[in-house]
Amino acid sequence: MTSPQTHTTDGRPRARGLAIALTGRPGPLNAITDVPGIEVGEVTLIAGDGSLQVGSGPVRTGVTAILPRGRDGLGRPCAAGWHTLNGNGEMTGTTWIEEVGAFNLPVVLSNTHAVGACHTGVVSWVNRVRPQLARQWLLPVCGETWDGYLNDINGAHVRPEHVEAALDAAASGPVAEGSVGGGTGMNCYEFKGGNGTASRVVDYGAHAFTVAAFVQANFGARHELTVAGRHVGPMLTEDNPMDSDWFAADLGLRAPPGAGSVIAVVATDAPLLPGQCKALARRVPLGLARTGTTGSHFSGDIFLAFSTADADGLQSGFPADPPADDEFGTMTFIPWGRMDAFYAAVVQSVEEAVLNALVVNDDMIGRDGHRSPRLPIAAVTALL
Repeated sequence: MTSPQTHTTDGRPRARGLAIALTGRPGPLNAITDVPGIEVGEVTLIAGDGSLQVGSGPVRTGVTAILPRGRDGLGRPCAAGWHTLNGNGEMTGTTWIEEVGAFNLPVVLSNTHAVGACHTGVVSWVNRVRPQLARQWLLPVCGETWDGYLNDINGAHVRPEHVEAALDAAASGPVAEGSVGGGTGMNCYEFKGGNGTASRVVDYGAHAFTVAAFVQANFGARHELTVAGRHVGPMLTEDNPMDSDWFAADLGLRAPPGAGSVIAVVATDAPLLPGQCKALARRVPLGLARTGTTGSHFSGDIFLAFSTADADGLQSGFPADPPADDEFGTMTFIPWGRMDAFYAAVVQSVEEAVLNALVVNDDMIGRDGHRSPRLPIAAVTALL
């Protein structure tokens, strides 16, 4: 019997299932849903083959929805912070997170040109499932990476109803990885990329907290790829259809290898201040770097970190009367000098999440016959 730490629900190996040496102790599911209360849902859109016909396809895209406190906790704030390594990308709602150190809505991920549909879909969904919350302004967190190599990205195939369906489908338990949801049309290190997740348990006195990462991986050049400290990319140069002039032919420009993006969502149940959440987000690039990337000017690398611990002290309100003498917000938090283990957990989780996105995958052919090959598992394990 396989473990969800090492294998998917349909029995395919994840990175740990290939005996890749990875540091840290994963949670029971080795997924972002190891953080209690988090629910994840996705809608995958795959249709058509052949030449690109804008509006008709081929379609290789989707939506991923993350509910930090599940449907029942919608509207309750989570302490949060965000960070960007390179800003050629988008994540909505971050200016308000920067201002107040919290957010209270789902996180939705899709392709670059679907951000508007995602935003509209979240607002529509909240109006349906929690209309009282929707009476105030809503600032959804919507992130993106570019799937135009495989997908008819200008065809408006992601619609608000798909976002609502992903939110409705959100559940706890194992999280689908690879070419699903928002990661459907993505590429990573010029192999087939997409969604990946992993978690770590952090012992803290008598407590055991979880730190987990979810990535939508669409970044990296083939020659950079590093697995468990072994620089394998230069030995995997065969079968690289993305190493061509397709950018110049299709887009009228030449982007270097490694152009793409990555969105990372880090979650924990440890009680943290907003500034400490931001500090977790700043550690994401260290986990990405373990997989080889040096960061590309043409890559949007944006990271969100949040805590599901009680953050009612961050709840905004509109009191009609002057504040009472004892009306103060309070929060419990990990002392700053005790944060190192949580930083390490972020780095380890992000590294493994990227590897899971690569391992749990298959070849994909998209628009105009563009092909993205799966990571050659046998060759990689032999090199390791």
